[in-house]
Amino acid sequence: MTTSDDTISEYLTRYADSLTAFDAETAAGLWSTPGMIVNDRSSGVLDSRDAMVESLRQAYPIYHRLGLASVGFDLLERRDLSDRLVLVRVRWLFFGAGGAQLTDTDSYYLLRDEDEAGLQACVCVETDAAQKLQALAAERGVDLTSL
Repeated sequence: MTTSDDTISEYLTRYADSLTAFDAETAAGLWSTPGMIVNDRSSGVLDSRDAMVESLRQAYPIYHRLGLASVGFDLLERRDLSDRLVLVRVRWLFFGAGGAQLTDTDSYYLLRDEDEAGLQACVCVETDAAQKLQALAAERGVDLTSL
């Protein structure tokens, strides 16, 4: 049985909510271990829940400096790879305290249904996050090199 769109949306909502709350423990709990993040410049494997929590916590000061207050998403595509694996393309929407959209980024996630744990991210491929967050930093006069 393949994963339903509702199940994927529920998963992404939990993930967006954990990012909005800057809740590294909850966000990390939505990942399988090991988890891998790939972008244009690097690939990294986070092989424990503690490593995932620490990695997420390191990003939060950047988000604070950029004025990010909440996160939403649009599910753009899905492709069932097996009964338990689904590849999704997600547009993350980042909003400021006043509710205005500051930027967006697109990422692909390989999600696996892990029975009791439900959907878990195994791999994230970030296509434009670094460029768009850097552009937002330049627009807002925020120096990200000091973080």
